[in-house]
Amino acid sequence: MEFYITLIILLFLGKAIGCEPTDTTLGFASQPLNRSNFDIQKPYNVPINHRYKYSNGVHKLWVIKTDKPHSRTSKTGPRTEIRIRGYDYSSGVWQFEAYGYVPCGTTGVSVMQIFGSNPPYATTTMLRVTNSSLYYYTHPVLISNVYNKWFRLNVIHDVEGNTVKVYIDGVLKHEATGRGGKSHYFKCGVYTAKDASFYTESRWKDIRILKMHE
Repeated sequence: MEFYITLIILLFLGKAIGCEPTDTTLGFASQPLNRSNFDIQKPYNVPINHRYKYSNGVHKLWVIKTDKPHSRTSKTGPRTEIRIRGYDYSSGVWQFEAYGYVPCGTTGVSVMQIFGSNPPYATTTMLRVTNSSLYYYTHPVLISNVYNKWFRLNVIHDVEGNTVKVYIDGVLKHEATGRGGKSHYFKCGVYTAKDASFYTESRWKDIRILKMHE
């Protein structure tokens, strides 16, 4: 009897603290996407097929640490990213949903961003892989061992509410304060930092952009 009472209490506590998977898309409308919405930003001096591949519904993006930036005038680090076009926003509640995958060995790299913020920052959200973990910026840990497995990522940005919520496989992992800014958009792929591994890669599928019903 004590076992069943304990089990009921644990199940109740799990629901209370948000450990049960949640359908984050309720109340949101999925926006139409086609290939024109996926702007591939890659090192300017290599052909796109040397850093990006789309096959069987999966976007594979990678860079080498010694790669050039995405433009001749950029002073940022190497990147190969999908920049979502057509859905830049400055108000409302927006959501990015996709399944992500990071192969073993990739480290020191951003794999998803909400671009746009008030200075001195450039982004409102950045999910980074350091060693084997996925972080919200430098903390907290969202997934302690992210390598070699698919995970469902949902990131909800409430502009007026100035909040960002990150869900992994339907479970709320982090809620953060926004960073302001007049315009935002979503990105995913690989964007290297100074401590990046020589080769970095991420894969994405079933990408969706959603907006809350007004």
